[in-house]
Amino acid sequence: MHQKHAKLTRPNYGQFARNEWAIIGTPCGNIQQLAYQIIDQLSKKYKASYVDADHKNADGEEVINTKTAMSFGAHLEYTDKITHHRFDTKADLNSFQFRQYFNEQDIVLVNGNHFKAKKQIVVIDPKKEKSLQKKLDRLTDVRLILMTKEATAIPPYLKDHLENIDQIPTCSLEDLPTIHQLIEADIVQQTPVLNGLVLAGGKSQRMGKDKGLISYHGQPQRAYVADLLAEFCQETFISFRQGQVSDRPLKYPIIEDRFQGLGPFGAITSAFLHQPNHAWLVVACDLPLLDQATLKYLVENRQPSNIATAYNSPVNEFPEPLIAIWEPKSYPVLLQFLAQGYSCPRKVLINSDVHLIDAPEGDKLMNVNHPEELEQVKKALGK
Repeated sequence: MHQKHAKLTRPNYGQFARNEWAIIGTPCGNIQQLAYQIIDQLSKKYKASYVDADHKNADGEEVINTKTAMSFGAHLEYTDKITHHRFDTKADLNSFQFRQYFNEQDIVLVNGNHFKAKKQIVVIDPKKEKSLQKKLDRLTDVRLILMTKEATAIPPYLKDHLENIDQIPTCSLEDLPTIHQLIEADIVQQTPVLNGLVLAGGKSQRMGKDKGLISYHGQPQRAYVADLLAEFCQETFISFRQGQVSDRPLKYPIIEDRFQGLGPFGAITSAFLHQPNHAWLVVACDLPLLDQATLKYLVENRQPSNIATAYNSPVNEFPEPLIAIWEPKSYPVLLQFLAQGYSCPRKVLINSDVHLIDAPEGDKLMNVNHPEELEQVKKALGK
């Protein structure tokens, strides 16, 4: 069967972002107020955003709170102003553009009276009962039902529409601690699964032989590193350049570079092309002193809210991109740098929102590129 386009694994995006919640079923002023209260709590730990429309021009409703989401700690706010868009642009916006804007957000709260989102919070409010009945098609994944003071019960039409309504948490619209607890628990649950990637696709020109096959610990270094990563990752892969021939059987699957000639940058982006919804613990194969404790410290200090978690180099204080955790939100950022003509992973980290930490033992990050360094490390290891 003819297929016009390449078959790619797509990220788990909604209309705006990976994790988005529409609040629907009550006047827009109430939605805005609730969104601001949620953002005020979440912004202490997460990047939260808000999507809304210009109510006065759209449907005549006045906004209760004259402040913006930014004053409550939001990292980004988008408003459809009817005649133009605010962040501010007159360009036509659709889900493809929205996803770029909201890529680095941990959660996006959406006014469900105007926009759709992957998950929903339904407010039972007699004032908006007729409006909610007309928008039942938007209720595809209801995670929470909120009752206003005027609401006496969940209406029958909603019970008929939601087959799993008995399993959906229900509480008062004013019960902010419960609302916050449920949403934060979902953010934690959405933490991307961690995969491992051993970078073994280099040509080793300075060393004069394949660095991935050098034995420091009784086996090829690429296999040794893969075994270390397997302790912390759901799946572990070894990255090869295209055309690279392995003269030893591998127990770990291979990801071949799909972005050729870009070195480690191409390996990382190829891993995301393979599994764009997973985070990647990326480690080069030329770190013979790397141990389990150093990796454990990196994983324990992981901050999924940032695009990456990396060690500061003990040599020059720049981020170490080749022993780092790259989150799924870093994938579009990497491609943006590539589109501007840059293929240096370190440059991406230096110029992005990254969580940087110092290694407990800086010498564990030493990389070996030359024969002289190889002999020095072998002596240090007693080989």
